[in-house]
Amino acid sequence: MTALGRTHRTQAERREQTRTALLDATIDCLVDLGYARTSVQEICARAGVSKGAVQHHFSAKAELMAAAVEHLTEKLRGRLAASLSALPGGASGVAAAIDLLWEGYSGTLSTAATELWVAARTDPELREAIRPVDRALGRSTLEHITAVAGDLPKERAEILFWLTVNLTRGLALDAELGGDPKRRRQLLDEWKRVAVMLYEDASP
Repeated sequence: MTALGRTHRTQAERREQTRTALLDATIDCLVDLGYARTSVQEICARAGVSKGAVQHHFSAKAELMAAAVEHLTEKLRGRLAASLSALPGGASGVAAAIDLLWEGYSGTLSTAATELWVAARTDPELREAIRPVDRALGRSTLEHITAVAGDLPKERAEILFWLTVNLTRGLALDAELGGDPKRRRQLLDEWKRVAVMLYEDASP
């Protein structure tokens, strides 16, 4: 390989490192400070880069925010895919799949995404930027859930999936608001029981 080729590769790696640092710093700011107090200046300080570096990678704050959530969801999608693929098919995998979805749709992702969705209500540019990211995560995860569902009709598998996603998002918001963790666990356990029952009733 020529010296020029090595230089180009190094420059590309540095650009990717800078981009990753910016995305990680953005998520940290959203979690620690909230959207309203997250500034480009603070993101740059945490990432250890100049403001010009942000402008080189992202044309607007909304684009940076959407890219940060996509960055986080890509890592989540990889973890979920590996974990869901290891689950047994049929009813025995339903409860475990629900636990994995709860783990995935709560925590850091939930906090960052909630901050952005609340802000997006009155920010059309931000809303348009993050909507495709959210939909892509849903489609990708649904494909794996359908595989776990085995012979369950596709329509029924999708209903169980979206009921689970919306329940876990609600529980994640409850956690953000300081709700009772024991109650959240009881609700999640009850949903697993109902979901397994619905699965068994709908299976051919």
